[in-house]
Amino acid sequence: MSTEDPREISSSRVFDAPRDLVFRMWTDPKHIAQWWGPNGFTNTIRTMDVRPGGVWEFVMHGPDGRDYLNRIVYVEVVEPERIVYDHVTGPLFRATATFEDENGKTRLTLRAIFETAELRNRVAEEFGAVEGMHQTLDRLGEHLPTLTDDDEFVITRSFDAPRELMWKVWTELDHMKHWFGPKGTNIVSSNLDFRPGGMYHYAMGTPDGGKMWGRWVFREIVPPERLVFVSAFSNENAEVAPAPFPIDWPSETLSTITFEERGGKTTVTVRWKALTATEAQKKTFFASHASMRGGWTGTFDQLEAYLKEVQP
Repeated sequence: MSTEDPREISSSRVFDAPRDLVFRMWTDPKHIAQWWGPNGFTNTIRTMDVRPGGVWEFVMHGPDGRDYLNRIVYVEVVEPERIVYDHVTGPLFRATATFEDENGKTRLTLRAIFETAELRNRVAEEFGAVEGMHQTLDRLGEHLPTLTDDDEFVITRSFDAPRELMWKVWTELDHMKHWFGPKGTNIVSSNLDFRPGGMYHYAMGTPDGGKMWGRWVFREIVPPERLVFVSAFSNENAEVAPAPFPIDWPSETLSTITFEERGGKTTVTVRWKALTATEAQKKTFFASHASMRGGWTGTFDQLEAYLKEVQP
């Protein structure tokens, strides 16, 4: 892609996929790890908090065996239209990815602006950045056809708190009632039988004054590393019940929550997939990833605020 700005490297592709899906490939750590970077590179995602001010930190593993730490700070996130971020490790630059719908296909344009033309040229010569950008988008195009409708949802965020404390706030009722749930909700009733086979049964108060019941049935409890449970909407008797909104939602889903400590901080990763579901319900789950990300982002925001209250 040609440009008149001597400080810029850019590339553009049209993908045979809807815009919402292409956008999600840039915001889901499980997916972006599969295609990000030039040919031969692999990735380890440390944290990926896709919101203005959020951080994406990852290690790129080169084909020569070298590791390259990358840290990105998001400036603007407008789903599903635009992502703007600053690359703050190594050569500094600001990148803008735009997603345009073209009759069901998606035109993706990626632009990286450096401070000077000299820096842009040095990066292009020393790191092969122009060809690297082209190869990265080629790899995205190769990854898109591998997706299936029952693909799991993943979200991750790093919190400024030790793992032992994080485990407590996820597993003790006195903590969970202060933060769990999307923004605007609060836990108004809860009961916890914390053991494999046991259940967390709760009710969320909603902004309209109603209650929304849910339950987790624990499969694995590995302190302080991992929680695995089957989640479902329920009634007040803890029986599985239909979703309280007008879509064909899976009756049960499987959640895996992992906690990884590094440098006194804890990275929380949520993996969520349809479990007991018809094909139609799996498609609904797949199509709802954007709203799920919004709900979990609000929940993480409340958790972040609560951790600041309970730490000295």
